[in-house]
Amino acid sequence: MSNLEDIEAPVPSGNAQMEWVSDVMAEMIRRLDLKYIAMNPGASYRGLHDSLVNYLGNRNPQMLLTLHEEHAVSIAHGYARVTEQPMGCLLHSNVGLMHGLMAIFNAWINRAPIVMFGATGPVDADLRRPWVDWVHTAQDQGALLRNYTKWDDQPTSAPALCESFLRANQIACTAPKGPTYVCLDAGLQETRLEGPLQFPDPARFGPGPAPAPSQDTLEQMARLLIGASRPLMLVGRVSRKRDDWDRRVGLAEALGAKVISELRAGAGFPTEHPLHVYPPRYTPFQGTLDLMRQADVILALDSFDLGGWFKLMNVGGGPKGTVIHCSVDSYVHNGWGKDHLALPAVDLRVLSDPDAAVRLLLPLVEQGMQGKQKKWDQITLERPAPAIPTPGDSGRSITNHDLAHALAQLREGRKFTFTRFPIGWASDQYHFREPLDYLGTDGGGGLGSGPGMAVGVGLALRGSGRIPITVIGDGDFTQGATALWTAAHYRIPVLVIVANNRSNFNDEVHQGQVAKERGRPVENKWIGMRMSDPNVDLAALARAQGLEAAGPIEQVGDLRPALEQAIAAVEDGRPYFLDVVVEPGYATLLMVRASGQGASA
Repeated sequence: MSNLEDIEAPVPSGNAQMEWVSDVMAEMIRRLDLKYIAMNPGASYRGLHDSLVNYLGNRNPQMLLTLHEEHAVSIAHGYARVTEQPMGCLLHSNVGLMHGLMAIFNAWINRAPIVMFGATGPVDADLRRPWVDWVHTAQDQGALLRNYTKWDDQPTSAPALCESFLRANQIACTAPKGPTYVCLDAGLQETRLEGPLQFPDPARFGPGPAPAPSQDTLEQMARLLIGASRPLMLVGRVSRKRDDWDRRVGLAEALGAKVISELRAGAGFPTEHPLHVYPPRYTPFQGTLDLMRQADVILALDSFDLGGWFKLMNVGGGPKGTVIHCSVDSYVHNGWGKDHLALPAVDLRVLSDPDAAVRLLLPLVEQGMQGKQKKWDQITLERPAPAIPTPGDSGRSITNHDLAHALAQLREGRKFTFTRFPIGWASDQYHFREPLDYLGTDGGGGLGSGPGMAVGVGLALRGSGRIPITVIGDGDFTQGATALWTAAHYRIPVLVIVANNRSNFNDEVHQGQVAKERGRPVENKWIGMRMSDPNVDLAALARAQGLEAAGPIEQVGDLRPALEQAIAAVEDGRPYFLDVVVEPGYATLLMVRASGQGASA
């Protein structure tokens, strides 16, 4: 694998003195330990760009060129999903920021820490060039993203920007984590620094420990769970750390609790464990809802949509059992968006990081459960058998089950990290064994983010021994294909697989629902949806970005050899693209809202 640092190495300037305010900005970014900063160039931050290259030598951070600002944010988002720490990104004034807004929204919904830097034309009107600096200057640029970032600022002096950078990093890394934004005045960047500047010590401005429950709350949680006959754990947004993973397993085992995890959140619990009852899905399995009805105590660990799941149970006022919910997500809820989702009925609301709560709760439960019977074991639960694909005719078309099953077979002896799965993924075919096996969804459903997030995950996993893989839809890929150029240019190994149904199939399902309710021809649901006649040559799009690519793979007999070749390339340190044509349809039912009514499956 080539050294990333050897790519775009600058000629030594021989003048690494701190002379400009933009040098202060670059120095602060380095002191925040932001190792990379993804960007698409723009003149509004040309001063900072020069400082990153000629003052810092393009090291710590190293700039990563992208072909679109949306990709810059998505790469930082993917990086954060692995490391749980921020990398930086740069967004050109006004128009560049507008390009990146959808990806910022995705990161916000995922509570992903990113420290973003933007720019505006000179605040001092006398410094603005005719036309261009005027149209690229905003009175309050942060208003464009204030509703879906944790904090934004526009400092007006060198000392102020030091504080601003520290605060942006601190807030981004404080639970619930999320993106922050600092807008840099182009005129300030290009101002000579007057006199020495004393830099603050970043170690004194860290995010602090994750919020944890009080002793009284811990004891109350322990009493409820120890006294439960049928405890249930719902694992939502939790950490990627192995110690936290092991403690979650230990808590479930100590209680004899059944466990349900959420496909949107990523791998939070080993899905082959006997206590993990059903495969994680986007839409709850009916057995999952039945289990929730039977539970006498439910412990939700930052569940994504607890109120929504309760609504699907069709029980007024919430479930009969006692509900404990560990989450600090309410600290960032606002009136603009509805990403707080439905308000759940909760008996004990624990304002704590879920893993901090489990760490302190586990010894109390282990002590209290000594000699006690684990009563769930007396109840027989029917686990649905996975639908194992049969080889059949090697010339038949490929299903989502086939793709998932083939990847599960090829995973043996390797460590795969999946960035994403499409809606149609067959989760009964592929189990999660480690916290980095699967990282969850894009957050906000913004198409075009998949390729960029895949590159960010590949960047974070370089040299780890893990093989980063993303499985995305054709619509997501075609909107974000140029993100793969960054993987090719910087030699970032990642495997991008498109589960290609040649349609915006999610919307076909919705149009079929509307037509059915209105007594109109369901056969017309494909119009304005299908990506065919001509078929998009996805592999050619990937090759145009510099990747090795294969496909379309259309027959089952060709699937495994194509996957083996793709995986071998990534193991050798090269990015690779594979177009796999799958039958339209979903491995599990999609939740579709009936017109004028509640959600239904």
